Amino acid sequence: MAPDPADAAAYLTRNAVDALPKGALEGKLAQAQREGRQLRVKLGLDPTAADIHLGHTVVLQKLREFQDLGHRVVLIVGDFTARVGDPSGRSSTRPVLSGAEIDANARTYQEQAFRVLRDDPDLYELRFNSEWLDMRMEDLFRLARTTTVAQILERDDFAKRFAARAPISILELLYPLLQGYDSVAIRSDVELGGTDQTFNLLMGREVQRAYGQEPQAVVTLPLIEGLDGVRKMSKSFDNFVGLTEPADEMFGKLMSLPDELIAKYELLCTDLGAADHERVVAGLADGSIHPNAEKRRMARTIVERFHGPGSGETAEAAFDKVFRAHETPDDIPEVALPADVVTNGMVWLPKALVLAGLASSNGEGRRAIEQGGVRVDGDPVAPDTVEISVEHLTGRVLQVGRRKYAKIVSIG
Repeated sequence: MAPDPADAAAYLTRNAVDALPKGALEGKLAQAQREGRQLRVKLGLDPTAADIHLGHTVVLQKLREFQDLGHRVVLIVGDFTARVGDPSGRSSTRPVLSGAEIDANARTYQEQAFRVLRDDPDLYELRFNSEWLDMRMEDLFRLARTTTVAQILERDDFAKRFAARAPISILELLYPLLQGYDSVAIRSDVELGGTDQTFNLLMGREVQRAYGQEPQAVVTLPLIEGLDGVRKMSKSFDNFVGLTEPADEMFGKLMSLPDELIAKYELLCTDLGAADHERVVAGLADGSIHPNAEKRRMARTIVERFHGPGSGETAEAAFDKVFRAHETPDDIPEVALPADVVTNGMVWLPKALVLAGLASSNGEGRRAIEQGGVRVDGDPVAPDTVEISVEHLTGRVLQVGRRKYAKIVSIG
């Protein structure tokens, strides 16, 4: 028997920031029950990076809850809108990725999303918005008529940039309309997103109304701060926990989280529940719960969510081996570097870090060196080092930060 719409709405808005307009979600649930149909629940993701991180799971978990009540989630990969660049929360124009980069990133999304969502064709649909946004000029003109420049400039990030005379491209002004048209194309009943997407989600209602559709209900979810404890989790800020990262890496990253975020991560990224959350908040406040012990529980729980039973304890033991006993891990990957990293007997270190899997780009490798985060056999590399001799690196353990290791078995 389907749950009462009021009870279902209360369940689905747990941990949410807002459900807009008031009563709309309950009304959608009641209508779907009367008509004997599923709601179509939309989430859009622009593939601006290759991996989904822990921050994404907050909204993915809410989608899963809609699935658990029998509704159909529609995950829209914004392969077209990513070519525009979402300006939400940004103080400058976002760099636009190449088509090849976008396509490569998009391929990884579905597999990673299924770490949270149910892989059931009756409850899940994957769409790419290039299906409908590669439109004729006549159709674009119709879409552009649905709003005004004044309405678009009500958005906080646009308003600030306009006041500061910072550049705003016409494409960026169109972005909320393009995202809104996604809702028209898939006939969305409900759209989910982070609080930074509120303007875009509500714009979707206006675009649907202009196209003669019943406007969607909107549910916004909190953003989680990244490992720096300040900015939202993002690969751009290098403060993220990726879902595909090894268990040891995930555990180690979570142990670096500021203590004040322990309870929030447990509430939003685990299934420990609201009652447990209240107990932890109270215990951390009165000192009856030690932050380090609770952080370990949080890290074990999250690791096991994505790597399976027992993986949390194994990752914790590996963490203690390195950080309590100051030992080198047993399972360091062995890497053979190609000859093209060598010039006149010297290895270009940033590129070596990338090839060893210790940095995602030469720029990230340079930053790690400059910040004093690179070691060779435990000895720090000077911050101004960009080259290191073949003899000094061959057969040694290259380390970045506290958790990334590679043994360089040969070069060239």
